[in-house]
Amino acid sequence: MADVTDAFRDSGFGLFARNVAKGSIVRAIPATGAASRPRSFFDKLNDWARDEGAGGLGYIIFSDGEAKGPIGKNLEPDRIEAIKMALNEISVKGPVGDGDAVFFVCGKQADAERFSGLARTRICDELGLIEENCFKFCWIVDYPMYEMDEEHGKIEFSHNPFSMPQGGLEALQNKDPLEILAYQYDIVCNGIELSSGAIRNHKVDIMYKAFDIAGYGKDVVEDKFGGLLQAFRYGAPPHGGSAPGIDRIVMMLADEPNIREIIAFPMNQQAEDLLMGAPAQVEESRLKDLSIKLDLPVEAKLVVDDGSDS
Repeated sequence: MADVTDAFRDSGFGLFARNVAKGSIVRAIPATGAASRPRSFFDKLNDWARDEGAGGLGYIIFSDGEAKGPIGKNLEPDRIEAIKMALNEISVKGPVGDGDAVFFVCGKQADAERFSGLARTRICDELGLIEENCFKFCWIVDYPMYEMDEEHGKIEFSHNPFSMPQGGLEALQNKDPLEILAYQYDIVCNGIELSSGAIRNHKVDIMYKAFDIAGYGKDVVEDKFGGLLQAFRYGAPPHGGSAPGIDRIVMMLADEPNIREIIAFPMNQQAEDLLMGAPAQVEESRLKDLSIKLDLPVEAKLVVDDGSDS
């Protein structure tokens, strides 16, 4: 996948050019060997994209030395070459050329990044490009500490507010919040998150400042996390860790696409464990022991007047 936003900026393909001018980005996804597929293949992917809430999937088909399709016909040749060069720099299947196609996702950064990942997997599934019978691992590191909530225009934590920011207090005081990274990490296998972890913050002054950037004053932090802060004041050592998801590992080893297939007691969509019969009614005496009082809704009864005297 490659960022080809600049190739569409002020270009002849008006739809993307207008969106880029408004702040959108464009991601290009190579589809090796897709040029020989029938039109229905591309229509099917477009329909899938719309079902996922996107506007569709734009594409260029490279065939007989030409760039075909709506984008290929309207985009200037030098810009098409720039797209091919960008893809060739990161390609693991060889250079993009005749016989191949390229799909495009255009949108606001957060939406485009999320959907282009889904689209890449879907395209590779359809073309049989995903390597089978293997386990490929990678670490995801250097998470951003903060992100911008575009709807409300405010800074908020992007992942774990209790993580240690890289650079400590100095970074919080002097850097743009959106450039601050956190000591957070995931280990991923075949695109599935197996474990998450972080080096945790253990300093009161850093915690105050980290939450202040996200709009939470000292009073709020003391009210919500006073016990944790008190532990820090006694002298908590640097600490961190990682939590492996054993059920996810078993799911991959068993080659099951749905985690519910390997969980011993999966719950249904109403959060009920049908095998164990949970949740169930709790005796009044047990509730009294724990000082718990239930406030259940009153059952409504429907009375129908059929007009008769009975």
